[in-house]
Amino acid sequence: MRGANTTGTARRTSRAVILLGALATLAACAERETILPGERLALRAVLDGPGAASEAPAPRATPAPLALPDARANAGWTHGTGSAFYRPEHPALSHPLAPAWSADIGQGDSRRARIATDPVLAEGRVFTIDAASTLRATSAEGAPLWSLDLVPARDRPGEAIGGGLAYGDGTLFATTAFGRLLAVDPATGAVRWDQKLDATGTGDPLYRDGLVYLVAGDTTAWAIEAEDGRVRWRNEGVGDVRNLAGGSAPAAAGGRVAFAFGTGEIQTVFAEGGLPRWSAFVAGRRPGTAIGLVDDITGGPVIADGRLYAANAAGRLAAFDLESGERLWTAEEGAFDTIWPAGGSLFLVNDRNELLRLDARDGRRIWAVELPRYTETRPRRRAAIHAQHGPVLAGGRLIVAGGDGRLRIFDPEDGARVATRDLPGGATATPAVANETLYVVTRDGRLHAFR
Repeated sequence: MRGANTTGTARRTSRAVILLGALATLAACAERETILPGERLALRAVLDGPGAASEAPAPRATPAPLALPDARANAGWTHGTGSAFYRPEHPALSHPLAPAWSADIGQGDSRRARIATDPVLAEGRVFTIDAASTLRATSAEGAPLWSLDLVPARDRPGEAIGGGLAYGDGTLFATTAFGRLLAVDPATGAVRWDQKLDATGTGDPLYRDGLVYLVAGDTTAWAIEAEDGRVRWRNEGVGDVRNLAGGSAPAAAGGRVAFAFGTGEIQTVFAEGGLPRWSAFVAGRRPGTAIGLVDDITGGPVIADGRLYAANAAGRLAAFDLESGERLWTAEEGAFDTIWPAGGSLFLVNDRNELLRLDARDGRRIWAVELPRYTETRPRRRAAIHAQHGPVLAGGRLIVAGGDGRLRIFDPEDGARVATRDLPGGATATPAVANETLYVVTRDGRLHAFR
């Protein structure tokens, strides 16, 4: 028995020696890992698809000089910033700003409804739509003038929210979430005509040369006679459920109109007959965010200097040649609000709540300023964000109205913050400027004026 144990022990020892020898041989054969030279690309980069941000150059090291047009007083604010003939290049506004007055404009935001319409100013009046779909006119000094209930008789307030406003040729045009386009007398609030749409009309309309253009349901482009409400033409787009309420307003220039659809498509057509000229998509997304699944155009279209700019909610901004539709560049920046072109630059708040100045030639970042984003600071509670409305260029300053109750004012050349003002209630719409006065609508259903 002792001899057997001795033999077994010898065999185990022999096997251990052989195993150690094999490991030593493998270790001797292993070579040091070679790090390959060359550019490193993110694994998710291939998911970005066409229009990736790598097409845009890197940010500039120092801010470029900015030459703005002279500030001029403007009497009205009849449309958004999409079309050059309605967009004031640089409205006059004296600084520092101070509150002038505040007026009640109806129902404010709630869990079921919210104010989603930018104010319009014309004929010495400020026009707004509240969370209960009531259109109101307020004087330039804050006095109530008239109101109009936009809810159809068979519907109830709160069943649909949103709408849009535009003014042209002595008429106020209002779209509603109930699928109507109304022509309203701006002096009295009387309805001149009412056109039924096939879907919700929550985006701003555009008036130009006797026609009213709009997008209904994020899928259909309409051209309607401003005089009597008759349909001149309409173009059907491709439906997409991944879009946001409150579609972008059309933009026009040189006998053409550009429409933005919920699929991320930009379509330009001839204004008179609606014949398509060219179409393109703002493609690509910023990975890692839920909003990256939304294709809708939420910034623009904006036309300036022979180019069209448009941004989606997912993190892409593209520039196109207005005549041919050729894509000129794409930047990895989304936008939910205004894109303001001035002095060879584009100013916007991106999908990460950064105020940006981009070079309009190539989409390069010139500077970026972080704005408050999440309503909660603790990482596990970060869900809702502070909406940042604007920017608006006025009086040599960039103005951003925040949902966090702050009005922030910046130097457009280098992005330095120069002032902050309290904004009770927090902004819920893009500010407007007329007659050297800044107007802001807040979530509590009030209109604030600053001078």
